[in-house]
Amino acid sequence: MIGIARGEDRVALVTGGGSGLGAHIVRALHADGYRVLIGDVAMDGAKALARDLDAGGERVRAVPLDVRDKRAFVAVVEAAADWGGIDVLVNNAAITPTTPVMLIEPDEFDAVMAVNLRGPFFGCQVVGEHLRGRRAGRIINIASQAGQMGGTVTGAHYAAAKAALMLLTKFFAREFGGTGITVNAVSPGALDLPAVRAALPAERLQAIAAAMPSGRLGHPEEVAAAVCLLASSSMGYVTGATWDINGGTFMR
Repeated sequence: MIGIARGEDRVALVTGGGSGLGAHIVRALHADGYRVLIGDVAMDGAKALARDLDAGGERVRAVPLDVRDKRAFVAVVEAAADWGGIDVLVNNAAITPTTPVMLIEPDEFDAVMAVNLRGPFFGCQVVGEHLRGRRAGRIINIASQAGQMGGTVTGAHYAAAKAALMLLTKFFAREFGGTGITVNAVSPGALDLPAVRAALPAERLQAIAAAMPSGRLGHPEEVAAAVCLLASSSMGYVTGATWDINGGTFMR
């Protein structure tokens, strides 16, 4: 049986890693033995998380990263050189407005696409080319069940970007086929996160949970565990896939 090879001192970059689901992914990768770069535009949260996990900065660092800017990814790759380069990219950064579809204005639509779709695209390009030179690596895109079914809470622009991200995952999986790089997506359903609880009344959340086959909302740690598994060196035969983590609300 093939064992699950964990961090083995490899380096992971998590975009939007300073808060929310990204912070849980950072914590899980760190616990698995990775050195972790927390890429974020909100540096206060990213720095606080880095200090909490590793006050000396030897295994966790906060790095400025605006995913809308391709050059920012180049700068992070360069900054990781003293750690030996990046081995794993987790494209997690996203914004989640809930504006009704008929009220979405052009600027808001463009802003969502810039972060939620263009950002991961640049990440796959820049970090993917870096990984190609290393002949190994993992790229994991954080998608959403909203991109498969249409969001009941999130906006149409968010759902459309996540649907496109799952398609981009397949394109990049083919692009890097045969290089030792895998590209996969994780598609979470409703998660028990502070932002979700702030967006919906408690009775609405209870109704959503009750309607799910699982009977509950997902825990962000469960998504983070799937990311760690896909990031491991034992998962080299899985690429171009989308893993559904949704309590059974979307089955295929």
